[in-house]
This record gives sequence, C-alpha cells and structure tokens, in this order.
Amino acid sequence: MVGRTRVEALPEECLSHVISFTSPSDACRSSLASATFRDAADSDLLWEKFLPSDYREIIARSVSPVKFSSMKELFRQLSSTPLLIDGGKKTFLIDKYANKKCYMLSARELSITWSTNSLCWCWKPLQQSRFPEAVELVMVCWLEIIGKINSKMLSPNTTYGAYLVVQLAGRAFGLGTRPSEVSVEVVGNYRTRGTICVKRHECKTSLGLDASRQEEEKVVCERGDGWLEMELGEFYNDESEKEVKMVFREIKGEHLKGGLVVEGIELRPKQ
Repeated sequence: MVGRTRVEALPEECLSHVISFTSPSDACRSSLASATFRDAADSDLLWEKFLPSDYREIIARSVSPVKFSSMKELFRQLSSTPLLIDGGKKTFLIDKYANKKCYMLSARELSITWSTNSLCWCWKPLQQSRFPEAVELVMVCWLEIIGKINSKMLSPNTTYGAYLVVQLAGRAFGLGTRPSEVSVEVVGNYRTRGTICVKRHECKTSLGLDASRQEEEKVVCERGDGWLEMELGEFYNDESEKEVKMVFREIKGEHLKGGLVVEGIELRPKQ
C-alpha cells in the first residue's frame, strides 16, 4: 500500500507521462487500478502522445468533419474506422495494437494501364467499398497496376506490408492462366519480388489484419471485410524520405483476362 500511495501522490501530468511509455491497451488497463490512475489514463496529455505527430494535418484532410470531445475519443475513432481523406482517394487508420499508421490508396489513386478506356475498365460505386468507387476489369491482355506513396507518410522504424485489395467478379476469367508478378520497391534502396496466382479456389483465410502467415505462399487471402487481398511485398521504413513503389502486373501472356475488381492498395505494419 505504501508504494501505491507514493505513485498516486505523483502529479497527474507525471503519471500520464509514465503511462505514455506503455501502449494504448495498457493505458486502458491501468485505469482500473484506482481513480488516480483512471484520471491519468484518460487525460488528453496521454492520448495525444499515442496519436501520430501529424494527426491534426491528417484529420484536416478528412472528407467529413471529425468531431471528438477528447484525445482518447479521437484515438478510438481513428483506430476503429478508416478515415476517408484526400477527396475520397485515401483512407487513414491507426493500428490499435502496434500504434502505427495504416493507409489505403484507392483505385483512383493508382496508375492502372488503360483504366480510362471504358472498353477495358469500368468505374462504378460498390456498396461494400470504403471508397466512392472501385474499378472492374472488363477485358485486357496487358494488366498492370502501380501504386506509389511517400515513406514520410508512414510510421518510421516499422516494417510494412503492401496488399492489393480486390474482388473476383462472377465472370472472372484468364486471371490465373499465368502467375502475376508482384513487387515493392523503396526507390534507391531495395526491392522485393514475387509471383502470385490469382485463382478463386486457392484463396485462404487471412487472420485479422495480418496475413504474414501466408506471405511465403503468395496466395489470395480472404479478409474479414468481404474483400480479398494479395500481398505485393514488404519493406522496412526508416526515418528517411523515399518513394515506395508497389506493382502488380501480368504482361507476358497474350491471353485475355477480366473480372478483377480493384478497391486499392493497403499499407499496414506487419505484426
């Protein structure tokens, strides 16, 4: 009891500062210890430290106003529901377990060969998508999807995975005839490469938000939100500023393919 009393005698700001070296989940658990801990664990001073340093700039880019009564409430919002930003072309989310930034680039934010040709691709809204619209492959022989992001947008000193989020329409054809090439390149640094065979019957279940258990198999994984994902690769994000380039392509086969519905590319920390 003596030790506990001494700790509780600390000013709330000091106790909040100590708790900030733990994690958001630990902070919530510490609030059960006593009323003193609860006040410190609920303070704006603490929860602002759990938020990314540029959180004000991020929520300013939101499509809809972000309303919150405390920093803790703001953290809960940003870690539970993807925030639609940049005119509806990206989403932002905080991984509540790793306390790291996650981004998703919509199909409109990607470079998709011939995506402006209505004979090749069809843009349309999808009720289950987090974005205003997705794009469905009508028919092409040259399939290439490229996404780019500035590494400064992501959490530093973190290993990220890049995932192409898709669906396979009922009419899908030709996508698994040849393996598709995938790669992630940190420009001027290194690149990972691999292949993946896009076949509906070879989909596997992704556990939560982490598909690292399937990373060596390079197969299509089922997500909990009704979409499928394909890992393009991974990279370590240090504190330098570089361009990250993510690629999915099948350009060697001359056969036609169609029915791939693209929502975007998600970047999230690997557990």
